[in-house]
Amino acid sequence: MKASYLQRIKIDSFGAFSNKVVGPFGPHLNVVFGQNEAGKTTLASFVGGVLFGWEEARGSRNTYKPINAERAGSLFFVEDEGDGSQDERILSRVRNSDGLQGDASLVADIDKETFQTMFSLTSDELRTLRNTTDVTAKLLTAGSGTGASPAHALATVQERLAEYTSRAAGIEHSIANLTAQQSDLRARMAAAAEEAERFKRQDKEFRELEPQRNELLTRLDALNTDIETLAATRANIEKLDREIDSLTDQIASLHDEEDVLVTTYCAHTSGVSELAKLGTSDERALRDQIDSLAVDEAKCEHAVDLAQDNFATSKAAYEALLETADAQAQHERSRRQRGVQVALSIVLPLGFISAGLPLFIHGREITSLSFTAVGVGLIVFAIMLALAAMVMLFRPNKEEDAKEARKQDAQWVMLQDKKKLEACLESQEAFKVRARAQLDAAGLADANGSLRRSRTLLDEAKDARAENNLFQQRLQALISRRSALEESLASAKRQRRRLYERIDLRSERTIEAVDDALAQKSQQRMGLLETSEGLNRRYGELKQELSHAEHLHDFDELKLLYQQVRTRQDESAQEYARLLLARRMLESAIATWESKSQPEVYRQASRLLSLMTDGRWTKVSLTAEGRLQVTDAVKTTRDPVQLSLGTCQQLYLSLRIALLMTADNVGRAVPILADDILVNFDSTRRAGAARALAELARMRQVVLFTCHEEIVETMREADPTLNEVEL
Repeated sequence: MKASYLQRIKIDSFGAFSNKVVGPFGPHLNVVFGQNEAGKTTLASFVGGVLFGWEEARGSRNTYKPINAERAGSLFFVEDEGDGSQDERILSRVRNSDGLQGDASLVADIDKETFQTMFSLTSDELRTLRNTTDVTAKLLTAGSGTGASPAHALATVQERLAEYTSRAAGIEHSIANLTAQQSDLRARMAAAAEEAERFKRQDKEFRELEPQRNELLTRLDALNTDIETLAATRANIEKLDREIDSLTDQIASLHDEEDVLVTTYCAHTSGVSELAKLGTSDERALRDQIDSLAVDEAKCEHAVDLAQDNFATSKAAYEALLETADAQAQHERSRRQRGVQVALSIVLPLGFISAGLPLFIHGREITSLSFTAVGVGLIVFAIMLALAAMVMLFRPNKEEDAKEARKQDAQWVMLQDKKKLEACLESQEAFKVRARAQLDAAGLADANGSLRRSRTLLDEAKDARAENNLFQQRLQALISRRSALEESLASAKRQRRRLYERIDLRSERTIEAVDDALAQKSQQRMGLLETSEGLNRRYGELKQELSHAEHLHDFDELKLLYQQVRTRQDESAQEYARLLLARRMLESAIATWESKSQPEVYRQASRLLSLMTDGRWTKVSLTAEGRLQVTDAVKTTRDPVQLSLGTCQQLYLSLRIALLMTADNVGRAVPILADDILVNFDSTRRAGAARALAELARMRQVVLFTCHEEIVETMREADPTLNEVEL
């Protein structure tokens, strides 16, 4: 027989996890160990979310949805083929709307409620089961082999049956409500039939008056149309008359503007120079010539400025060298220094000779080589000092010579710069004469040789040409406007003529004739209104009475509604009968299943509870009223609410394990997830619960999550072959 089990978990994004793989898991007992906040509860919630859909946000519940991503991941199942080979199957989920992706047959034998009740075990859920009234029915029927719990289905059927017998106004398919609606509709249909007969008689009279009223209305409509046409035509004629007068005045005003414009232009252009007649190419050539002269003028001015700067600089340098006061003081200092040098050159050699000669003589007398050598050394040093002093006295003064040479060079540079400045000034005067001649030859004699004045004259001539062009444009615009106005005037006169022809006033085309026609039509309309006044009064009375005839339409609607209510009543009766049959069948099925499976379930639960409590509690049973009871070793019977928290959790855990062992056809591939369910057990009962879980793991895959190392050791003692996964 093929057996499937969960091998690996891959979380793409869920809670704080991203791109995380957990596993591998074995086919029997698995322990997932991790410290607090390692993600054990997140991992268990992820498995249930992939299998049966992500939790929606309700209140403050944690749905493990990342901030900027969708919850997504996969579960990898392995199926043993029996011959040693394995076939991998993958279940994935991203959005709930996309549904479960992969081999959905792995969860075809279990629903979400059964998974949460039986396969997802947490310490909190074992605690909450203590106060659940229908927990026994849920536990006993979860393994019935059906797609959903028969007890849950029976409760749903009971709710539906109560709806069909309820008198609440919001339940439309209630048989009692539909019967009351049917009685009310019968009474309303009888009243509507009597009222319809009365309105039929009034409608007959109303129809006899209708043709006469329609004829009068037709004649009045024709007169109203004629009067409206005459009134609109009169308004249009008056509008056209005002338009014709306005156009005539505008045309006369444009004639006056043309005359004023021509007169003003002629007076303004009487003294225009010949430059205004230049063409564009001639003006451009003349401006290029002026620009060329401006470049030459700038060069001359730059040369003169440069020559003046050079001359001023060289002259200042020369004058600086000619300052005699500083030179005389320097000469005096030089003479004093030379005198000091002469004195030293005489005194020092004499002193050294005076010291060395006696030492030399004394050394010869005493035949002392050292005194003789010292004396000779002093005499030789004195001679060398004397020679050096003579060289310094007769050496020429290079500083004085250099100063004189710099003064002559500065004077020569100054004279050269002066000559160059004079040459630049002569070139500048020659340029001015040449430029004056060229400007006069080009017709710019009024500029008197000034390039700036020449450009001004050209700009004035250009402005004159522009003013002439503007005059031509304005004159052409006035002529165009006058022509357009003349065409509009002719069109207005034609429209006025056609309007008179439309109202048959071809000969007498005056407003007074239109007013006479309007008065005649109005008098005819008053006569028709007086004739139809009595008829309209009676018509209005009948119309007001017949306004109540709308209820005749309600009569048909009431009949249709009555038939719909009868149909719905029949459907509700049939559905009620089917629900009664379904309730009887479900009650019979549950009773039959419980009579066969219940003894085995409670026998297994009693054995497991005794194992967990080390023989303290030995029996689990159900009373005739359907209440759960437990019996201890001394035959004392207690209800679950009278047990301690840990013992109550052990009771419900033993019931779950017994059901999971008995209902081997439910959730065959789905692992049992136990999230720290042993934390409220003492060491002895924890060991018994571990052995019970190990016994269950031999039939189904069990994954226990815990953060306690002692629980891991307890589980390993119960089953040395367990598979441990660390987070």
